[in-house]
Amino acid sequence: MRKLIGALALLSILSVPAVGAAEPPVEVMVLGTYHFANPGQDKVNAQIDPVTTPAKQAQLAQVADLLAGFKPTVIAVERVARDQATMLDHRYPEFTPADLLKDPDERVQIAYRLAHRLGLKQVYAVDEVSADGEPDYFPFDPVQKWAEANGKTGTIDAMFAPIQAWAAQLEKDQKTRPVADILAELNAPDHPIAIRSMGEGQYRLLTLGKGRDLPGADLNARWYARNARIFAKLTQVVRPGDRVLVVYGSGHNYWLRHFVNETGGFKLVEAGPYLRP
Repeated sequence: MRKLIGALALLSILSVPAVGAAEPPVEVMVLGTYHFANPGQDKVNAQIDPVTTPAKQAQLAQVADLLAGFKPTVIAVERVARDQATMLDHRYPEFTPADLLKDPDERVQIAYRLAHRLGLKQVYAVDEVSADGEPDYFPFDPVQKWAEANGKTGTIDAMFAPIQAWAAQLEKDQKTRPVADILAELNAPDHPIAIRSMGEGQYRLLTLGKGRDLPGADLNARWYARNARIFAKLTQVVRPGDRVLVVYGSGHNYWLRHFVNETGGFKLVEAGPYLRP
């Protein structure tokens, strides 16, 4: 009898759900993109052919087909939400497939296209920009002025040279290579510009300054802050088990991937295996 009671007690213990069982992670795919309709706001800009042509639309439909394999439950884009309480993209509800032939913006062509295809009721806008009176998130002018005053413009030239070379190559590639292939390459973990460029790129600016006048450090700190705030906003709109597609300019790749990798409860999903199955 004692053995029977003991066995029943053990069975009852095993049948009780474990207290504090780990929740499934939020899986995040950071899809860094080049600007399809370049607004000319970056320091280096590439000229991109129209993506509203039949040929490009077929390529972008393929991108949607491939990304649909990730089965995202949440899509977030590089836009500032009007309502910071909900982070909802206020423009998505107005989207119709007809917009794909009129609006070349990558948020429309990739994020809205896919969200509509998947039947998602909302897209989230998690971008962060400086409010009036706040410091710039990319204060380049003080860096430029310090470099010019101290004979260090070569440091800036060395930072921009590989970026300019990449932009020139992109202008050529986008004429002949499928969009999915370009995006897969742009989001590869070893991409020298979009992901692995901090040491030979923006971190070069850390050497520009003297004493407590450190414009290069200030620029890096502010860029980090912007991306940290973007990721903080993203955490507000996801739940354990969500699969999240983040469509952002590729200049944000490094830090957004960093925050996904280093934050508990989040897991980075590489875009490449989906774009190049």
